[in-house]
Amino acid sequence: MTHSSNDPTRRSFLQFSAAGLVGAGLHPRVLAGLRAGSTPPPTLRWGVVGTGSIANKMAGAILGAEGAELSAVSSRRMESAQAYADRHGAAHAFDSWAEMAASDKVDAIYVATPTSVREEICIAAARGRKHVLGEKPLASLASVRRILAAAQSNDVAFMDGTHFAHHPRTAELQSKRDGWIGATTLVDSTCAFNLKDRSNIRYNTELEPMGAIGDVGWYNMRAAVECLPDGLQLEGVSAVLRRDDETGAAMGGHGELRFAGGVRSTWSCGFDAEGSSMHVHIEGEAGELEMPGFLFQERDNSARLVVKEAGAEPKTHRVASDKPGSVLMFEDMAAAAADASLRAGWAERTLRTQALLDAIWHVGVAAEMGGK
Repeated sequence: MTHSSNDPTRRSFLQFSAAGLVGAGLHPRVLAGLRAGSTPPPTLRWGVVGTGSIANKMAGAILGAEGAELSAVSSRRMESAQAYADRHGAAHAFDSWAEMAASDKVDAIYVATPTSVREEICIAAARGRKHVLGEKPLASLASVRRILAAAQSNDVAFMDGTHFAHHPRTAELQSKRDGWIGATTLVDSTCAFNLKDRSNIRYNTELEPMGAIGDVGWYNMRAAVECLPDGLQLEGVSAVLRRDDETGAAMGGHGELRFAGGVRSTWSCGFDAEGSSMHVHIEGEAGELEMPGFLFQERDNSARLVVKEAGAEPKTHRVASDKPGSVLMFEDMAAAAADASLRAGWAERTLRTQALLDAIWHVGVAAEMGGK
């Protein structure tokens, strides 16, 4: 289903900023490097809300990051919190996230909860003057705005949990894209894997209302934000959702974003793929770019960009990194906590990603209703 310039979904999307533009701007990590002095930012003492699989994975990222210390964890059950604390060496365990957020044991909160309860915790943490890293997606664009307003009014940083945006490959792509392939005409992204377990939280429509669209479609939308040039205005949206017969959850989808000047971003995501596929393909007037496995990096933490300039053989560029994107994310949080001028860049990325996500979700749901 396509929405035109007179459609309320598009009008709602355009409200996310005065200009209604997409594109990431100069990468905040580059700005941080330009402004870095001899003194590293102060270490943030992190409190983790949640003890699930992602919270356990991110404990390792906190422990591996400079300027980060795992100080505390909260869970609804003290036994779970204490087990997590023992496993990862956190000094404090809480059975109340509100108590942890209000305590003097932490400087920053990582919110690894279901989407349906994420906003409340993020806002409470910000009001407690704690820096906030919230897992993706957020509930809606309006929800993101409320969180960012709380962060700004309490002089704390907010960031979403998109790892690949922090790997230096992303900044490398943005700085060299036009020189390699000329003006961008298309970004095509695929983010899909096979998830058969219907007891997984991703199939719970109360906890994760957007299902696969929120869980992996977020990465498609972030790929558009990071890989498209600045200043593109959205002109049209199409989206088709696939529902799981057993749970009713959105288990996949595909569609297209159309921008001014004929620039497009096509996307496909899902839990129903035969295998894992995480790929970004970019076309320009003078060549093509590939970002294979765009959510991940190699064993040595490097990541690949494959460049095919017009009339030339493809060349693989390896972008080195001493750490994975997830670790660099917590280091970038430390930098943003110390330097308020870095916060707007990360906030804009969250706003624009969520705006695109909301747009495809509303168009997809409207298409379903129109077919009934």
